[in-house]
Formats: sequence, structure tokens, C-alpha cells
Amino acid sequence: MKHFNIVVRLFVVFLLFSCHLKGQQLEGKFYGDSFEAKMVATKSDKLQVLTKKDSISLQLEGKIVEVCQAKGCWMKVDLTDGEQVFVRFKDYGFFVPTDSAEKSTVLNGIAFIEEMSVEDQKHYAADKGATEEELARITEPKKTFRFEADGVLIKSK
Repeated sequence: MKHFNIVVRLFVVFLLFSCHLKGQQLEGKFYGDSFEAKMVATKSDKLQVLTKKDSISLQLEGKIVEVCQAKGCWMKVDLTDGEQVFVRFKDYGFFVPTDSAEKSTVLNGIAFIEEMSVEDQKHYAADKGATEEELARITEPKKTFRFEADGVLIKSK
């Protein structure tokens, strides 16, 4: 138990130093729940310490690199350190525009690590228009950073 408390305290200190405070009002369009940016993480360092059993509530900021072209039901976001996070929307309750790629975003929700099955990888690849050859090359599960967003802001600036 003592070891657990030390780890939790170190993690909290780490988060405080690796996030930056957003004092200004965010401009853009909200999808899902609107929110006020508080501690917005721009790097995946916080995600690196997660295990398959952990999750953490936080806000992430990055650039949208890919959106589900079927209906905007998921997206991939590049964080400032080049790491990507795969984002789904809480309870499948909202979607983002399919033309959102290349736009900046702030996400509010829960981050976690998931091992994505071959079947799920193929499903998402098919959503983005992968060929049969590309689908056939997906043969092993992979560890992915995931994020379940209850709110997404796509910035106007």
C-alpha cells in the first residue's frame, strides 16, 4: 500500500509539471459536452505510464490526422511528441465532421491503453477505405493509446 501511495503521488506531480494551464476561452465548435480547458496535456508522456488496467481523466490537445469517413465516429489525433491517440466518443453519443483532418482539437475524457484485436484493426482500416491487401497484412493485435471523449472542441484558429 505504501508503494502504491508513492506511485500515485509521483504520478500527480508528473501530471502537474507535464501539463499546461489554459487560461483563455477556447474558440471553435464543440461536439458532445462542452467543457472549460483546465490542464491540457500536449504530450503522450502521461499515457506512457498507464498499464492495461489504468485509466485517467484528462484533457489532451493535438492535431486531427484521421477521421472515420463513414460517419465521423472515431478519429486519430497526433500529440506534440509525434505519438498518436485513437479517439472514440462516449456512448457513441456524437460524431465529428468527416472533414476535420488537419484541424487542431482539444479532447475531454478518459485515456487508457488497449490491445486492439485484429478484427477491430481491420474494421477501422475498412472504415478509412483500406484495400483487401492492406487488410490482409493486419495479423497481430497491437497496443494502442485510446481516449474516450465526452467532449471535443475543434478549434477555429
